[in-house]
Amino acid sequence: MSTHTELGRVTLSRTVERLVAGQATSDGAGVKLNRVLTQNLQRRLDPFLMLDAFGSDNPDDYIAGFPDHPHRGFETVTYMIAGRMLHRDSAGHEGLLQNGGVQWMTAGKGVIHSEIPQQEEGVMEGFQLWLNLHSSEKMNAPWYRDFQAAELPRLTTAEGVDVTVIAGESHGVAGAVTRDITRPTYLDLHLPAGARFEQALPPTHNAFVYVYRGEVTVAGQAVPAGRMAILANDAQADGVVIEAGADAKLLLIAGQPLKEPIAQYGPFVMNTQQEIYQAVSDFREGRLGEFAH
Repeated sequence: MSTHTELGRVTLSRTVERLVAGQATSDGAGVKLNRVLTQNLQRRLDPFLMLDAFGSDNPDDYIAGFPDHPHRGFETVTYMIAGRMLHRDSAGHEGLLQNGGVQWMTAGKGVIHSEIPQQEEGVMEGFQLWLNLHSSEKMNAPWYRDFQAAELPRLTTAEGVDVTVIAGESHGVAGAVTRDITRPTYLDLHLPAGARFEQALPPTHNAFVYVYRGEVTVAGQAVPAGRMAILANDAQADGVVIEAGADAKLLLIAGQPLKEPIAQYGPFVMNTQQEIYQAVSDFREGRLGEFAH
């Protein structure tokens, strides 16, 4: 028995509560995407606010990118599967996000940034996750970190499952990022045909999987490509068991709920309407990103 299997041993898997197809939409300057985790799921999947999946080989779907726009009160995690995107922000950060890389940005009290594709043809594919911040951290200074693909911690299980550990921990391997309050787990899993993968998860965490290639089963329930499976919260379940009949790729995301009020207006996520008015006022009057220059 390998140590990987021992470390990840799950005695009772969570089940699938429901499947979600997401909503086709566009954002930024017309970038087409599938909003998988929508606003009406924010309470159920607390501390996660949004998950967008984008993928196209048609430049018209992505070429204009996401020009300057503000954020306050949460973190954005952008994971590029294919393509190149340049990030610039008001805190003076700049970075090129490319194949297999991750950009983790804490907006905190405010940042204005742009994400512009650095390609005119080919495939651009990836995901952006919005992770809420605790009320005590919403007005912290902005933070930013780029991880190239080679810098992300990885492991391969005895069954040949390739695991990229973007956040949290899997089978004894610590992720690129850890957070003390929301304690997010963010794994990219590549399962070969016939493989089984077990991941321990605290029963208190909200969790979901998003399949982007192939199909998997979770506790007997099929989850096809392009679907998010919300995993049921069960005090007896100590993790999740995922199986693939044919090759499959998916994201497994989990975190500790904040259980705080959520007030959202576009790119601002705070706890009260008054804090939202303040964010809008700060942005309109040019105060949102000024401290960072």
